[in-house]
Amino acid sequence: MSDGSQVCTERTPRVAAARKLLRRAGRERAGRFLAEGAQAVGAAVASAAGERTRDSTGEPTRESIGAHRPARVYEVFTTEVAAERNAELLAAAAAIGVPVSVITERAAETLSETVTPQGLLAVCGRIDVSLADALAGAPRLVVVLVGASDPGNAGTVIRVADAAGADAVVLAGDSVDPHNGKCVRGSVGSVFHLPVATERDVAAVLTGCREAGVRLLAATADGEWDLFEAAAADTVAGPCGWLFGSEAHGLPAEVARAADARVRVPIYGRAESLNLATAASVCVYATARAQRAATISADAAH
Repeated sequence: MSDGSQVCTERTPRVAAARKLLRRAGRERAGRFLAEGAQAVGAAVASAAGERTRDSTGEPTRESIGAHRPARVYEVFTTEVAAERNAELLAAAAAIGVPVSVITERAAETLSETVTPQGLLAVCGRIDVSLADALAGAPRLVVVLVGASDPGNAGTVIRVADAAGADAVVLAGDSVDPHNGKCVRGSVGSVFHLPVATERDVAAVLTGCREAGVRLLAATADGEWDLFEAAAADTVAGPCGWLFGSEAHGLPAEVARAADARVRVPIYGRAESLNLATAASVCVYATARAQRAATISADAAH
């Protein structure tokens, strides 16, 4: 670990600088953010390691980076207790040249936004990409969050999109910062696995999706299509982008109208509605299933 046996405190300049990343303004000024916990830090280190996996020409291999830009990890902070629990992860970080510094429990508390600090954090470079980059390469499944204000919900939806094999997530309009600590934790490392774009201009997002060949489906409670009816099922088997609104206000009416179709998740019981993360899970997985079934059928036909 760096600095030999020296243990960093909350007053150590690097720790003080990292503490500024807890605020959006500090993250934007530095172009960095904090990832906390073994899963998030592990995903960051694994992504950064991919950047160093190169072919015979010296270029990063496709397998190591996929369509997503490798993470940049500038430093890992760990308490002595966390270091014992995560020795393999810290060795992996050190192996790719990431400085690993031991910090006091008090320093870990000042860097954490959780009630019970995990004692393991990484200082990472921003992970968001441009809208054009996120939609490059003929995407088949894109998830768009419009005006998402709750970072925990946004992180969960990013995790769902990653699990379902989505090509990208776009945070449109006045949405939460994907580098927010709660969002990063809610994604459980998925922010490091697939392209995440932020774009305040919602109209530009809709246009970009259409230009990428993606049909836009608005998830609304009163949609004219039932997700599990034939019309919707046939549509989601092709390239599509799901539009989801905020937990509190749903999708803005003008955005829903601008979509190619409005789709509802049927409620068979007495529940009034589904929350954002649950509705997104149902819609995105129904799409992933339909697309995979269509691919299998097309392969069988040939």
